[in-house]
Amino acid sequence: MNQPQNTSPRLSPQCGEGVRRKNSRRKGKVGEREFASLLREHGFDARRGQQFAGGADSPDVVSDALAWLHVEVKRVQNLNLTDACVQAEGDSRGKPWVVAHRRNHAPWLITMRAEIFFELLRGELPPDESMGHLSPGLSRTRLRLKATARQEGGEGESVSSAHDARSEKTEKPNNQK
Repeated sequence: MNQPQNTSPRLSPQCGEGVRRKNSRRKGKVGEREFASLLREHGFDARRGQQFAGGADSPDVVSDALAWLHVEVKRVQNLNLTDACVQAEGDSRGKPWVVAHRRNHAPWLITMRAEIFFELLRGELPPDESMGHLSPGLSRTRLRLKATARQEGGEGESVSSAHDARSEKTEKPNNQK
C-alpha cells in the first residue's frame, strides 16, 4: 500500500536557523527593555542602548547614573554564563561590568567579578561623582556603606537612619524567643 506523500514544503535547516536567530534577537531586545524598566523602577535613568556595534560605546542598557558600569543583558533559557562574562569583559573596555540575566518566569540575576562586588560593598565603587551623575538613591547607598564600614572598623560613627530603621525591623526584642 502506498503511503500518502507529504506535499507541504519543507524548511531547510538553514531556514530554521534564521527563524531561531530572529527570535533570539527579538527576545534579546525585549530583555534589554525589561531590564532598563527594572532599573527605572529602582530610581535609575535607563534605556536600551544602540545595538549596532557592540562594545563600551553601545552597551545593552544605557544610564547616565551608571555610566561607570558596562551592562550586558541576557534573556535566554540556557545561558552559557562563562561566555556571557567573557563578552561583557571584552565589550567593557576596562570598565566594571555586570551580566544581568533572566530565564522565563524567573527573577533577574546579576553576575559580576567578586572583586567588583567587594569594591561595591566597601563603597569604593562607583568611582566618584565626576564619572557621571549619581542618583540620590545611589548616593545614599554609598554613604550608608561607608558609615557601616567605619562602624565596623571601630571608629564608632553612627550608621545612617535608613540602615538603623531596617535593622530595627529585623531584630527581635530581648523578651521574645
